[in-house]
Amino acid sequence: MQEITREDIGILVQLQKAETETVRIESFLKKIDKEKSSLEKKLAKFETALKVKKDALERAATLCRETEAEVQMLGDRVVKSNESLRLVKTNKEYQALQREVDDNRKRKETLETSLIQFLEDEEAKQALVTEKASEFAQLTEKIRADQEEIDKKGENDRELLAQYRQQREEIGVKLDGTLYRKFNEISDTSGGLAVVQVRDHLCRGCFMSIPPQLYIEVQRANTLIMCPQCNRILYYAEPEEDTVGAD
Repeated sequence: MQEITREDIGILVQLQKAETETVRIESFLKKIDKEKSSLEKKLAKFETALKVKKDALERAATLCRETEAEVQMLGDRVVKSNESLRLVKTNKEYQALQREVDDNRKRKETLETSLIQFLEDEEAKQALVTEKASEFAQLTEKIRADQEEIDKKGENDRELLAQYRQQREEIGVKLDGTLYRKFNEISDTSGGLAVVQVRDHLCRGCFMSIPPQLYIEVQRANTLIMCPQCNRILYYAEPEEDTVGAD
């Protein structure tokens, strides 16, 4: 077992306190960042839905423009053909031109009927886009306000996090390099809890019983003792002292 001193134990306990606060704040900040991300995704989803409606409106508007243009073209053809009818000299030419006039007129009338439906559809889509665009603007304003509020919640904690990280580094340099690396390894695999108190023969990390002889060794505080179950570093403190890893 690695030999340590009570001073080493004290430093490890201080280091654990800084580590516990660091992990707590990091977890909280991760949570609020997730909240912000969730709000952003909600806004993006609404924006995508709005774009789909805008694209549908554009297609409807294009169809109306194209239909109006074709109606105008057919109207011009009918007028021109009617003028040509007065100039034809044979019955065969007259009949052929008359059929063309009738076909164009029928096509024009059909398109005019369709155009009314197209215009109504465009108007309905325009109303829907206007409504959804207004909702999107309101949602954007609300989400930005919510995100700003979330940022305010985390502002102080971000400052504290920087302080605890610096504190952690300053405490860590006081330890033997091997012991510091051991602490970091255990912390990484144990959710940030590497050093725990033994109280009433129980490890306060996993709450499993510690063998009597091992409990005595922990109280002596002259060797590095690990919990046989959770592999965390154990230390003993009198009941009135502040503890780490305790309820």
